[in-house]
Formats: sequence, C-alpha cells, structure tokens
Amino acid sequence: MASATLTAPSTAADRRPAAGREHRSLSDLPPLTTTVPRQYVHRSAASEVFLTGWRRAGADTWVVRAQWPRAHSFYRPVDGLHDPMLLVETVRQASILLSHVAHGVPLDHPIIWQDLRYSLTPEALRVTGSPAEVELHITDHGPLHRGRRPAGARLRYRVLRGGTDLATAELHFSCHTPAVYRRLRGEYGDLQRANARTLALAEPVAPRLVARDRTGDVVLSPTGRANRWQLRVNTAHPVLFDHPVDHAPGMLMVEAARQAAHAAAGPAFALPAAMECSFHRYGELDAPCWVEVTPAGHDARHRLLLDITVQQHGRPVFTARTAGRPGR
Repeated sequence: MASATLTAPSTAADRRPAAGREHRSLSDLPPLTTTVPRQYVHRSAASEVFLTGWRRAGADTWVVRAQWPRAHSFYRPVDGLHDPMLLVETVRQASILLSHVAHGVPLDHPIIWQDLRYSLTPEALRVTGSPAEVELHITDHGPLHRGRRPAGARLRYRVLRGGTDLATAELHFSCHTPAVYRRLRGEYGDLQRANARTLALAEPVAPRLVARDRTGDVVLSPTGRANRWQLRVNTAHPVLFDHPVDHAPGMLMVEAARQAAHAAAGPAFALPAAMECSFHRYGELDAPCWVEVTPAGHDARHRLLLDITVQQHGRPVFTARTAGRPGR
C-alpha cells in the first residue's frame, strides 16, 4: 500500500565521513515525512492537509498518522489546548483518504457525511513545544456497495497522541458518482450557478461572543432573538471554503454548532468535549439557514448538554448534541 514516507536524498555532506565515526549510508538516516497528496483529502491548500501517512493494520483496520500545528490560522488553541475542531477535520480527511485508498472510490466522486460523533479527553489536547503527532486507529465497519460500486462506509476511530488515548470517533459517509450527484442536486449541482446565487454576507455577532478574536472567523449573525442566529456563510473563507462547493460544507455546520454553544452558554461551555451530529440535507447557498440552541440538561459527567439545529425552509439541515466543559 502506498505511503507518505519518503527517503532522505543523498547530499555531499551525507557522503563525507565524519570525524570519529564511520560513514553513514542513506539507510542509516531517519525517514522524512510529508503530507499525503491533497487530492486524497479533497483539499486545495497543501497547508490544510494534516495527514502524514497511512498503512493497513489488518483486513479491515488501518492506521493513519497526522500532525497538528502548534497554531493554526483558523483552528487556534484556546487556554493552552488544541481546538477540538482539528480532531473533526482530521477524522474528515482520514475518511476521505480511506475511501480512495481502501475502497477504490475515484477522486472525483463526492463524499457526503451522514452522521458523526466524537468524545475526547481535553487534557490530551494540551499544546506543547512541538506539533502534536496524532495516530488514528480506524476500523472499517461494513463498506456499502451498489452493485460493484462503493456507496459508503462507517468508520470507527481510536485516536492516540504519544500512545495516550485522545479521543474516540465514528463517521458514516456515502459517496456518489458525479452523474448520480448531479441528478440528486438538480439545478444546485451546477457549481458556478450555485455560487452566483450565494446570499450577501450577513453581519457577524461580536467575535468574543463565540470565542473568536477575528470577525472573519465568525459564522453566526444576530437575529434579535435569544439562542437563534442566521448562519453566516462566507464563501471566501480560506479554510471553511478551501475550494468552491455547491452547498454549505459539513465543517461549517459543525463550527456553527460550536459557536452557537459558546454564544448560548458563555463560560459554562468553553470546549466541546463531545458531539453527535446528523446531516439531514444540503444547506443551499441561496437561502438563509437558521441556527437554534436548546438546553438539554447535563450528562452523567455533569457536563452541560446543548441541542443545536440548523434549519432551512423550515426543515432541519443539521442537528447536533454537544457536551461542554466549562472554562477554567
């Protein structure tokens, strides 16, 4: 199976014997690593690729390696902890990677999220003096086929950092041929037309309300009603819209849930330690989406539970329940 591990090139310095020790051959040198091809994770910017390699660990198991930067332009650390959304994005990338390398899904086939859940250990997110090396142990549960064509899969993740458990996650996705996707999307399948009909960018809430420090990273707009906002869809955002798409991306929905939880609960919700999400239909770019938060009590760990719904045309597009850890 292909790997993203490369061998160090030979240089004159490598070939020159060093004083007091024997000549080092290339096989003595540690391997150099790079990210996986950006096409394998559906990213345009190489800087947004977090995966560094993969290998098969069994008939239906895989190990995928990733590296998180100490600071990211959008998923920035808070209170000395890596942003949990880095975990979600890494799971997203790993699912797409395996759809291609494990199931043979062609690179031009859209990958569509059905549901996602994760639970993490906040202490394992601690930012240190070097990038975080993360390992995802992935079990492939029952890949789906339509005839001989891959149609989706459910992946379960055990995520480790330095051999220590960081999180568990599960993601169910489907995939379609370009022709089937165009039929499903109808007029919205025309990428140029969909983007030409995008709504004007709504005004943002105050960044501090959603634990952000830049207006450009705010994905909620005020409505004048408590616990209700308009989804702020900025198709020029370099991370959430890394490349043109014909609908609101899944990562935008998850980020909206996180920001809405912050806005509704304040310091009682500093970090989304767990989340369960369902993606019901596409969020179109030509009509407003409405984000609402409903308190849902506390879980067995006494963590605040919040239910988040994103609706469009009176129908749910996305729903989530998140458990928050309070600020310290």
